[in-house]
Amino acid sequence: MKLHSTTPILRIFDEAKAREFYVGFLGFAVDWEHRFEPGLPIYLQVTRDGCTLHLSEHHGDCSPGAAMRIQVENIEELHAELSARQYKYARPALHDTPWGTRDMTVHDPFGNRLTFTSAIST
Repeated sequence: MKLHSTTPILRIFDEAKAREFYVGFLGFAVDWEHRFEPGLPIYLQVTRDGCTLHLSEHHGDCSPGAAMRIQVENIEELHAELSARQYKYARPALHDTPWGTRDMTVHDPFGNRLTFTSAIST
């Protein structure tokens, strides 16, 4: 038996705001989306490199306010990329942790917290 990666499901309330944040700001791409019929909540998958997230407007899928950590190879490069986008709702900063990582935290428009993390090179 072997375990593999996880795919978190994050609660969203507004498709346009979710696309602005996850695609426009964070640089994810939409892989697919699903609605049972027009006018019903959307469920979509976004990916960037090896990171896959599911975003759901369905009330029973998950609760807002989730927290996650996402491993990054070069957090300084990601920080520079996001800073250059000048997203008006977030200006994330880098900070070093006592346990030896450099982190950058952003909150999506729905209260979910995404912490990007990288080991501090010595």
